[in-house]
Amino acid sequence: MINRVVLVGRLTKDPELRYTANGIAVATFTLAVNRPFSNQQGNREADFINTVVWRKQAENVANYLKKGSMAGVDGRIQTRSFDNNEGRRVFMTEVVAESVQFLEPRGSSQGSQSGDTGQGAPGGQSGFGAPNQQGAGSGGGYGQSSSNDDPFAGEGKPIDIDDDDLPF
Repeated sequence: MINRVVLVGRLTKDPELRYTANGIAVATFTLAVNRPFSNQQGNREADFINTVVWRKQAENVANYLKKGSMAGVDGRIQTRSFDNNEGRRVFMTEVVAESVQFLEPRGSSQGSQSGDTGQGAPGGQSGFGAPNQQGAGSGGGYGQSSSNDDPFAGEGKPIDIDDDDLPF
């Protein structure tokens, strides 16, 4: 069975960082994700998705993201229930993030302090999925060029490709 979620949206408020009794960091935030279509009035609607992230990633989210920041979340959906103060059973559905990607420079959203980017945040969050599965210069069957080399940069000469070599 598959339970996988990938979201891109903006935080509706600053993340809330807490620590469990065992000292494990947990951050919660709500991500506003635009729907891919407009309603009958021509307005875009959004879904507001509760998100939870744990440990070092939680601390990074609390330190580098704030209200209005754009973030990408890769994780899974989880449901839980509890009894509230009035004794009623409350059901919650939330995304448990396994990876949170900071999708814009730190200074580009409302009221930031510096020009740092969240991309190089401590904790190694380099993208969706497992961080840095293949580093620069590791070979991987793609040659030994550095990560700054552009394989499509030529000397301005036309490329000779036969029609039979094209897949379409």
